Amino acid sequence: MSQPAYRPRMQPALDQLEHLLACYRQVRATSEALCAPLSAEDHVVQSMPDVSPPKWHLAHVSWFFEAFLLRPYLNGYRPLDEAYDHLFNSYYETHGTPFPRARRGLISRPGTLEVYQFRAHVDEAMEQLLSRPPVEHAGEIVRRVELGLQHEQQHQELLLMDIKHILAQNPLHPVYRDDLSPPPLGHEHLRWLGYAGGIYNIGHGGEGFAFDCERPRHREFVEPFQLASRPATNGEYLSFIADGGYARSDLWLSDGWAQVIQGGWHAPLYWQRRDDAWHEMTLGGLRPLDLDAPVCHLSFYEADAYARWSGARLPTEAEWEVAANGLAVRGNFLESDHLQPVAAEPEGEGPLQLFGDVWEWTGSAYRPYPGFRPLEGTLGEYNGKFMSGQMVLRGGCCATPESHIRSSYRNFFQPAMRWQFAGVRLAREA
Repeated sequence: MSQPAYRPRMQPALDQLEHLLACYRQVRATSEALCAPLSAEDHVVQSMPDVSPPKWHLAHVSWFFEAFLLRPYLNGYRPLDEAYDHLFNSYYETHGTPFPRARRGLISRPGTLEVYQFRAHVDEAMEQLLSRPPVEHAGEIVRRVELGLQHEQQHQELLLMDIKHILAQNPLHPVYRDDLSPPPLGHEHLRWLGYAGGIYNIGHGGEGFAFDCERPRHREFVEPFQLASRPATNGEYLSFIADGGYARSDLWLSDGWAQVIQGGWHAPLYWQRRDDAWHEMTLGGLRPLDLDAPVCHLSFYEADAYARWSGARLPTEAEWEVAANGLAVRGNFLESDHLQPVAAEPEGEGPLQLFGDVWEWTGSAYRPYPGFRPLEGTLGEYNGKFMSGQMVLRGGCCATPESHIRSSYRNFFQPAMRWQFAGVRLAREA
């Protein structure tokens, strides 16, 4: 199932197109490989408004290439169906009228087979464009293809998040894949790592791709702080539950406590009590809870409450980036083929699992950096308009393609959301 990761590289525009064509083929094949274990029926389910049917993901990422590359730059391009420009537009108001997100599960037609035909149609046209690009637009084509590939990698992670949520609604606990790589055995005691205060450069400042929200690189003052050597584990979170964590309003932000009451929360999403023991739904089916693995599928509110209970707090995103700068980007990613957080394996004196396993909630709101400028035109809607009511997560997860992540990467979700692979790493003042 897993495909070798593509790695972006900077070259003159025309020279880079051959490399990008190979990257394009690789990324597109990975998306279809992720959906290969699904039935035709699995492709069309929308289990909640925030989840999209898998076939919609496959169509939408193809729409992106059609809307922003093929229509403007491939002479003579003819869409397979003009209606797709409306059905598979996610949120680009300046491009047209997007079909409402919460109703994507009502689109029974085009069917799954027709969506795959749409992908093939777009792929054939993209082969033409990247093989014989209009020279005067080569630079912009390179930039948009790179953005489109990164966009599809984001949807590969979303696919796995949504597939897991879809299957978890079925009382039969269906298995997405029964051949996932077994988790390693590991147990790492939590240590506290100290970091000096001072003025640090934050944000993307080098070569290679980065989203607009990761720029510009700027200076931030950070007080001395300590960071936990690894994310909190399922076993540690069980102690929070056993101590009445979901019943103590003093541990929760007001909005979080309202979510606990309204949603009847008493454990992380996908946890179940069976035969007097905790289990969790995974992409490999219902499994006994691995006490040494990072706790996953927490909302920001749960992560914050757990931190308070622990006598600690969530790190700011600047603190997280200070700890991550200079570290190799390696960990439990999509290519590891666990598709589930696994226990930490001891490795040196620094922080473990900063990259991969679980996205780590920070205490920072998703807001623009000083001097931020969104992309021009319709693509300026990609990130900038979501800078309200969201919190930042860092580091990637077990469903993130390895080549997609970097220390400056800013993910963001609304604080009550918890179907994403999100966990918690503690911080505290020095």
